[in-house]
Amino acid sequence: MKNKKKKLELTQPQILNLDDDFSLIKRFIDGDESTFNTLILRHKEKVRNIIYMTLNNHELVDDIAQEVFLTVYKNLMRFRFESQFTTWLYRITINKCKDYLRKMKIRSIFQSFKDSEEELGYSPSTDEADVSEIVREAIKKLPEKLRIPLLLKDIEGLSYQEIAESVQCEIGTVKSRIFRARESLKNILKPFEKELL
Repeated sequence: MKNKKKKLELTQPQILNLDDDFSLIKRFIDGDESTFNTLILRHKEKVRNIIYMTLNNHELVDDIAQEVFLTVYKNLMRFRFESQFTTWLYRITINKCKDYLRKMKIRSIFQSFKDSEEELGYSPSTDEADVSEIVREAIKKLPEKLRIPLLLKDIEGLSYQEIAESVQCEIGTVKSRIFRARESLKNILKPFEKELL
């Protein structure tokens, strides 16, 4: 009887840990809205990092992070549990950043050339910039389609599969973009070899 009970326990799916993202989402769907705060606290800094590294603007981080979590809150009931919660969350974050960049492009069409020149004119000199600032400025110069996969891989530590799901393209494309991003970065950073070594 005991052996039969043990065998039965082993074949049944394990109950997820209460702190697991999926468990928190299930509890949220079941009506426990307090679990949403736990999800926010757990993932807020990663979301903020992605936003900052994508847009390179401290002032935008909180507003866009708020938009991200508002979108997550509105759509969490429809989460399908087919991929990691973080993959879904990072896709929303990237899309919010892309939306912001699109709006900025549209606005810049209507601005005078002088205004645009003033906004983009400042870049820190190598004397005053520290190494991380030099690298951040270099990353900022990469095209968006190369910059985002690179950040997700090298800064956030996502797998190629997670990145592919987040940016919605094939793994081969992700690998290619990350390779191209790293090669481009090497070229951009070549003049700063002394500062970086």
